[in-house]
Amino acid sequence: MDKPLMAKATAVWLVDNTTISFKQIADFCGLHELEVQGIADGEVAQGVKGFDPIANNQLTQDEIEKAEASATHKLKLKFNAAAVGEEKRRGPRYTPLSKRQDRPNSILWLVKFHPELSDGQIAKLVGTTKPTIQSIRERTHWNIQSMEPIDPVALGLCKQTELDAAVQKANAKRAAEGAAMSDDERRKLLSTEQSLGMDPEETRMPTAIEGLETFTLGGGVEKKEEPVDADSFFNLPDSDDDEDDDDDR
Repeated sequence: MDKPLMAKATAVWLVDNTTISFKQIADFCGLHELEVQGIADGEVAQGVKGFDPIANNQLTQDEIEKAEASATHKLKLKFNAAAVGEEKRRGPRYTPLSKRQDRPNSILWLVKFHPELSDGQIAKLVGTTKPTIQSIRERTHWNIQSMEPIDPVALGLCKQTELDAAVQKANAKRAAEGAAMSDDERRKLLSTEQSLGMDPEETRMPTAIEGLETFTLGGGVEKKEEPVDADSFFNLPDSDDDEDDDDDR
């Protein structure tokens, strides 16, 4: 927040006690210029007592004098009392009560499909603790038999961009450590945007299942199955029994 406390009352005081333009007051207090003009005309904020920004440590006299001398000068807030205590919160992400029961399922999904993520990254993504993640990794969680892997993005526990960023960070760390990765692992580490932009040849099936469309004949010769012509079923050759019947006739 970069606006003064009691913005309208502060505007009333500035209108009554300074020659600062309406636009400067409006920009400083977060009001519309016409609203400040209405305060000056007595049509807005009737009965509102002015709030002295100098006495309340939000403006200095020098700042007001600069604004009075130049119509283009923007007032700067000296001290923002409303921002006290708004330091960045550290620790696990807060998860609503309605979604906490699905959190173990999302952890299982991340452990299964993104094993490269560290416990700290998973804890930050879904708002959990490292012991819980470890119990799911080791399958010692009390409810492991009833759990099903569910995408945390689908559950609303994190954003897709946050998941992609965590995966890319894990990818960069593994690359820096020189860890060898297979094609499947490397593909798994790609973000959604990168995967959609890849060439179809690069996203073909993994080598482990490639070739299942072929079959092996006797003698170990592999041959691809030929397509069957439907018309050939209606042009079958005459059998020997049919020929014998014709001779008897």
